[in-house]
Amino acid sequence: MLLLPLTHSLSQTQFNTTHHLLKSTSTRSTARFHHHIKRHRQRQLSLPLSPGSDYTLSFNLGSHSKQQQPITLYMDTGSDLVWFPCAPFKCILCEGKSNPSSSHSPANTSQSDAVSCNSPACSAAHNSIPSSDLCTMAHCPLESIETSDCDSFSCPPFYYAYGDGSLIARLHRDTLSLSSLHLKNFTFGCAHTTLAEPTGVAGFGRGLLSLPAQLATLAPQLGNRFSYCLVSHSFRSERVRRPSPLILGRYEEQSIGDGEMAEFVYTPMLENPKHPYFYCVGLVGISVGKRTVPAPEMLRRVNHRGDGGVVVDSGTTFSMLPAGFYNSVVAEFDNRVGRVHQRASGIEEKTGLGPCYYLDDSAPGVPAVTLRFAGGNVSSVVLPRKNYFYEFLDGSDGGRTKRRVGCLMLMNGGDESEFSGGPGAILGNYQQQGFEVEYDLEKKRVGFARRQCASLWDRLNNDKN
Repeated sequence: MLLLPLTHSLSQTQFNTTHHLLKSTSTRSTARFHHHIKRHRQRQLSLPLSPGSDYTLSFNLGSHSKQQQPITLYMDTGSDLVWFPCAPFKCILCEGKSNPSSSHSPANTSQSDAVSCNSPACSAAHNSIPSSDLCTMAHCPLESIETSDCDSFSCPPFYYAYGDGSLIARLHRDTLSLSSLHLKNFTFGCAHTTLAEPTGVAGFGRGLLSLPAQLATLAPQLGNRFSYCLVSHSFRSERVRRPSPLILGRYEEQSIGDGEMAEFVYTPMLENPKHPYFYCVGLVGISVGKRTVPAPEMLRRVNHRGDGGVVVDSGTTFSMLPAGFYNSVVAEFDNRVGRVHQRASGIEEKTGLGPCYYLDDSAPGVPAVTLRFAGGNVSSVVLPRKNYFYEFLDGSDGGRTKRRVGCLMLMNGGDESEFSGGPGAILGNYQQQGFEVEYDLEKKRVGFARRQCASLWDRLNNDKN
């Protein structure tokens, strides 16, 4: 097992009000989801989220201690490539963009090895274009292409488009150091020019170039699985001063204390032929209180076109549901909460969330919400209230007295008829807080277990030391 800290990039100073924070985050969650479901000729990478909602991972690049360079990237289970800025680096339209790696200079890769045009990694970065075509682009002579003798010709640069940005990168190999683990010949993208993307991404998806896929080859002793446990924060920066544990491999539960630990609830991964790097699962329904709202068929499975399923995504903040299903869940929720609390329509317009309510000192009438995933038996995950109902004080009406408000933290992903070649829904990181989420790539399943994530970090860290 290898334990690494995930740091939340939450920065209240970038937002004037709670409304601004929530509106920015909900807008970016929507943009990321709609980017997933659009058709593009090139393969998409997932969009790193707005400031205030991302988790970062740090490591060192280079084989010798004197040459090692610190790198900080967004950790993202919705993409399958590790890339970062390299010198000389130019970021177009990056003014005002959050950059957790701003304290580090762009990486110097002059000592790194270029990846060959006939490498499987090169083909993977170019959306499975044949090596013969890639080596032609790299100006390898025809006789060398015919004899597969193009090792000295570098993989051509590749282009990636994002929801609101893009980049051009080249593939390199070097030693990547994660704490005490040193991975020789790790493959990464080196970007010299980006549009609106100042920070790189550590892709944890299912593709050939993702960090877990390379770990499985370069460090097989860890086993083919990883997990993380996101500390609950409710957008309060003081709550994320403790790191969230990222666990590569698996720990022995009896070795981290004598308290009873909740068991994992597992659901199978679904294969997606169009987006094979997604962690897709099936959702049977969502229970609001004792009543279960059945999920549409498209959320229970993925069809041959790659439509449907739910993506478990560390890089999207709020969970996104197709409109019809979302409306049914909201109607059931409002039927219970709206009878007790006044609707706060003005807050909904300012935050992009809803339904919102004005609350009394206590907030009775807020029902439990349970996610019911597919499997041999339905796998039920009961969400803590703070994972789906955000409460804050609002004084936007100019009055001296602030009123307490609560908003449902699920979002409308749009009409199902617009979903073509992409997921039907996304389970965002806000709903994953306070759970250890395990990606078991060997058994092809995703697991959820309630945890005190800060305590889990302390116990695992103490055990490591």
